Amino acid sequence: MTCNPSTNRQPYPSPAPSPPSQLSLTDMAGADARPLAVLASSRAVIEGELSAATVVIDQDTGKITSIFHSVLPASDFPPGTVYVDHSPHILLPGLVDAHVHLNEPGRTEWEGFYTGTRAAAFGGVTTVIDMPLNAIPPTTTVAGLKEKVQAAEGKCWVDVGFYGGIVPGNASELRPLVEEGVCGFKGFLIDSGVPEFPAVSSTDIALAMAALADEPTTLMFHAEMIPPITASVGDDVQWSLPPLAPIGPLNEYATFLASRPVSFETYAIAEILSLAHIAPNLPLHIVHLSAIEAIPLLQGAIAHGVKITAETCFHYLSLAAESVKDGDTRHKCCPPIRAKSNQDGLWEELMQDGGCIKTVVSDHSPCTPNLKLLPSSISSSSCGDRSYRFDSESEKDNGDFFAAWGGVSSVGLGLSILWTEGRNRGISVEDVVRWCCKNTAKQVGLEGQKGDLAVGCDGDLAVFDDEGVFEVGEEAMLFRNKCSPYQGMTLKGVVKETWVRGQRVWAREGRGFGKERPRGKLLLGRRR
Repeated sequence: MTCNPSTNRQPYPSPAPSPPSQLSLTDMAGADARPLAVLASSRAVIEGELSAATVVIDQDTGKITSIFHSVLPASDFPPGTVYVDHSPHILLPGLVDAHVHLNEPGRTEWEGFYTGTRAAAFGGVTTVIDMPLNAIPPTTTVAGLKEKVQAAEGKCWVDVGFYGGIVPGNASELRPLVEEGVCGFKGFLIDSGVPEFPAVSSTDIALAMAALADEPTTLMFHAEMIPPITASVGDDVQWSLPPLAPIGPLNEYATFLASRPVSFETYAIAEILSLAHIAPNLPLHIVHLSAIEAIPLLQGAIAHGVKITAETCFHYLSLAAESVKDGDTRHKCCPPIRAKSNQDGLWEELMQDGGCIKTVVSDHSPCTPNLKLLPSSISSSSCGDRSYRFDSESEKDNGDFFAAWGGVSSVGLGLSILWTEGRNRGISVEDVVRWCCKNTAKQVGLEGQKGDLAVGCDGDLAVFDDEGVFEVGEEAMLFRNKCSPYQGMTLKGVVKETWVRGQRVWAREGRGFGKERPRGKLLLGRRR
């Protein structure tokens, strides 16, 4: 479906006269009148531009039916209309977080649809796309997808889509997964950290590209690969033996960072690009880009017509290696958080018109706190569930960056993280919408439905106080395990309310989630 705002946007001056004929009180109060939700504000990002607006949503269909470029009063709408003027807070399209690990079924002690989507709603995320791992079974077969869909039904506070996975031997499953409605596919070029989702070889990638060459989908890669010349590192991404020649103690972040050099990313991306000719019309995508040294490779490929994009993550844009304390494995992820100068380079590319980094996502990859192996000095104050305190006969693994699970927990915090760091770099709310709403929706085939405030799109909104501040305590981390590197930080930018398809899902003041049940939809159906 394509939004068609050109015939319905009303460019009224402020104050505006009464609504035009298509929204007259007579029409809306007729025998077949439908329930409306009307959200207004002196500031809203409408089709990528900041202006005053009144957004009208049909609560039966969940679709935006009209947008006015001024704040209309409640008296202009029929009795019984749900009307809220949120001025001066900003109406944003609901965020589309296109990289989330919800881990259900199979590892629901790590996360789950209920807790993960509640956390998303807290932060103005109205759509999450669930990764094909670390659930058991993974989403590498139609049967695996159906089992995940069954596990998700009735538990989602926001709308949820699904990726399929590429693993050795499942090329014949890929087209059926497209028909079943997955948003795209992801594969690892290096050990994923879970045995049920093995890495793919170049031969496997070639088979996947051939199978998907003419399908409406996106093929994505965790782009780390050990160059054949190296002999100094462990061969696992998430769990690994210590390096054969560590540069220092295993609880020092510098030791871990040195074991995951930028060459892992550049070598993997070069390998992917060498195979792109097999399916020249198939969109390719690099997930969680970390190393700026890979940017010229991507730029060169794009200049030669390769259809490839990249995303980066909130943690790469806000956290830096120099600030990671010894043993604080909450910061461990792969690819790793790199130096401040690398972070600056990611921001520079992100803010470039026509840059290769198009989207910013969370890559929320949680686990139980015990798997982070935090030393007692950190775990006693920074991980909410004390039942998972590290307990071992030996203290040697405390803070071991190589033995700890790799993943950063942040779903629902991303908008505030990005705003806090980005304000110092001159970003605007329009930038945020482009990176976290419109472009992420496009990446997963949901443009025209998600990621924009335009007539015909779903009525998904986040009400954003761009001047508000909050401290990240347990009450702000609604994901299952309260273990995140952001705990204790003060962030700027507060989501006041979250609306999904014209229904208020969450409100910061007083109501919370109320007594409502989860109403999120599962986004299945062949991409167009």
